[in-house]
Amino acid sequence: MSSANQDTMPTSPAHTAPVSFREALRFWFWLGCVSFGGPAGQIALMHEELVVRRRWISEKRYLHALHYCMLLPGPEAQQLATYTGWLMHGTRGGIAAGALFVLPSLLLLIVLSGAYTVWGQHPWGQALLWGLKPAVTALVLQAAHRMAKRTLKSRWLWVLAALSFLGTLWGLPFPVIIVAAAAAGFYMARHRPDAPGPSTQPSSDAPSSDTSAWLGDHSAQPAHTHHSPQRLWRALAIGVGLWALSLGLIAAAFGVGHTLTQMGGFFTQAALLTFGGAYAVLPFVTQAAVVQYGWLTAAQMMDGLALGETTPGPLIMVVAFVGFLGGHGQALFGHPLLGGVVAACVVTWFTFLPSFVFILAGGPLVESTRHMPSWAGPLQGITAAVIGVILHLAGVFARQTWLPGGWHMLPDLSAIALTFLAIWALVWKGYSVVRVLAACVVLGLLRHALL
Repeated sequence: MSSANQDTMPTSPAHTAPVSFREALRFWFWLGCVSFGGPAGQIALMHEELVVRRRWISEKRYLHALHYCMLLPGPEAQQLATYTGWLMHGTRGGIAAGALFVLPSLLLLIVLSGAYTVWGQHPWGQALLWGLKPAVTALVLQAAHRMAKRTLKSRWLWVLAALSFLGTLWGLPFPVIIVAAAAAGFYMARHRPDAPGPSTQPSSDAPSSDTSAWLGDHSAQPAHTHHSPQRLWRALAIGVGLWALSLGLIAAAFGVGHTLTQMGGFFTQAALLTFGGAYAVLPFVTQAAVVQYGWLTAAQMMDGLALGETTPGPLIMVVAFVGFLGGHGQALFGHPLLGGVVAACVVTWFTFLPSFVFILAGGPLVESTRHMPSWAGPLQGITAAVIGVILHLAGVFARQTWLPGGWHMLPDLSAIALTFLAIWALVWKGYSVVRVLAACVVLGLLRHALL
């Protein structure tokens, strides 16, 4: 899916010897720089590198970790990297893998956000964004299409997706939709155990046995992966303590009603609701950031998603753009640029901190259940509901793209045509995300030059 799959980092031949922490650091940094293509491309890239080429981890252990990360709120690709890093080198490995998966994208988005505030309203900047917006709408629809093909295997799942879509139209809160979908999935799994389960993302190209993998199915279990209640509570206490300390210091320094305090609280909440990936939580973030807090406009939110699609790392990193524009627009600390940078870092911290806590606290417990059946029912229900939410988000973006002047103005026919062209290229032709984005940008610039 992503051009990153073709740009493979050189590596030594696969071996069963332990991988050094330094070698792992080089790999995680490289992965954070080339992980384009959204969660599907990132998970496939990690599978190719970790399971097939390097054989650092076996297929079954990789899939077990993936299933756990899919059940969690938060960006599953980043959590999968954190889990694998933790499995290999303990807490320092998990922190390094998860942080390096995010940092390149954060730095790049801060630079792009700063450039957006300076040149975003320039005619050529508008032309570039005009080309990206139809591609973003097409990417959202592609995500819904891909998830539907993989997930909607039964009639009840189609009904659940449709009800989720109607629920978003009626204004039901996102947490209500997720909880109801999980409950429906749990009920169906109990009463219809023969229902087909969700298919896994990686292909079957992995080695047929784990004998050549460093961390195989029957490898000796490292000490840090053994579950104990004391270790679980200690990890939870440290994670919750870091959250409370950081948010408390911000509130004490600037006040409860300050923008940074509001961002810390809100993006913690958003991080706990991001079931199904970034596309599922974006409507929730958009509604709050645009309507409730006024950190940016709906058009700027879509511009931010367009910029986020062009950077490596998890798509949820678009929250850094939201934070930057919120801090920049309110000129925090008396300086727009400084305020934007600080707000982007604060938002990123509170968005990803829960993911690290989930992995570092729950990892040993998950490792102890490797041979137990997973909760496929709630995962199916949540994923089906997420499809309906994503379709609603696609409708919101299509309205912004096709009717930039509102319902009372004529539609932008060229934007509509470019959207369907991008859908054709992504869904039917299977072109990479980077290729489609580049083509749409070129067409947008050509349109501006001709008109």
